[in-house]
Amino acid sequence: MTTRIAPEFARSWLLVPGNAPERFEPAATSPADAVVLDLEDAVAAEGKAPARAGVVEWLRGGGRAWVRINDTTTSHWCDDVDALAGVPGLEGVMLAKAESGQQVDATADALPDDTKILVLIESAMGLEAAPEIARAEGVFRLVFGSGDFRCDTGMSASPLAMAYPRSRLVVTSRAAKLPGPIDGPSLTDDPTILEQEAQLTQSMGMTGKLCMTPDRAQFPNAALSPSTDDIGWAHTIIDRLGEDGHGVKDGSDLPKLARAKKIKELARVFRLQGASRAARD
Repeated sequence: MTTRIAPEFARSWLLVPGNAPERFEPAATSPADAVVLDLEDAVAAEGKAPARAGVVEWLRGGGRAWVRINDTTTSHWCDDVDALAGVPGLEGVMLAKAESGQQVDATADALPDDTKILVLIESAMGLEAAPEIARAEGVFRLVFGSGDFRCDTGMSASPLAMAYPRSRLVVTSRAAKLPGPIDGPSLTDDPTILEQEAQLTQSMGMTGKLCMTPDRAQFPNAALSPSTDDIGWAHTIIDRLGEDGHGVKDGSDLPKLARAKKIKELARVFRLQGASRAARD
């Protein structure tokens, strides 16, 4: 199994149907930063029990992954949290269709105290409750369920139409001191579109993206990482101003230094190297 990126920094979140156990291990060794075994949309009602059992068996057998669980309004939610509570290998859960902080609280109460919860915002009600949800117990990151959100609101998939929900999740996450939110998945294998959509995710301030196949993980991994030029610029700024800021001359230097230190940290986390050290103010 590959070494995973810490989940607060994870860029690509690979969704794997919970009823496809033959895909679990390939997903775990794929370029994706995180793997999410899906017991919700990917599995029909009659198949949820065997899928759940297969997911638990794989996790108990040494696998490590997140699990997308069903929403709290369904009986499947109870079965999911009962089966997953205390299972070794569980990185955390992704709660589907959240629309209140109470739903998140109930999920946290049903799982061990240190369980991380990714919360899917997939409706107008969920987006309106996002500040409350973001401050609920156990919330680790917010996730944009863009497809279901469009179905609920009638909005198109255009960047303009989706700018408001994306921006709101970014601002809400920042205000609640959470890592950046995770964007919804691309629904194509066209590399040009995949690159454009990953760059859009980055431009909106989101720091992760759901992926439907392992091959698509490379696009958010690239777009949500600092470039070689970014890393070179960061080294130059830190060399000039100092890690401790001893070279700061005026207030305009402070945001530069903060950004440079953030880029340097991301380069370390993602194990990147910057060849250029040319200043780029």
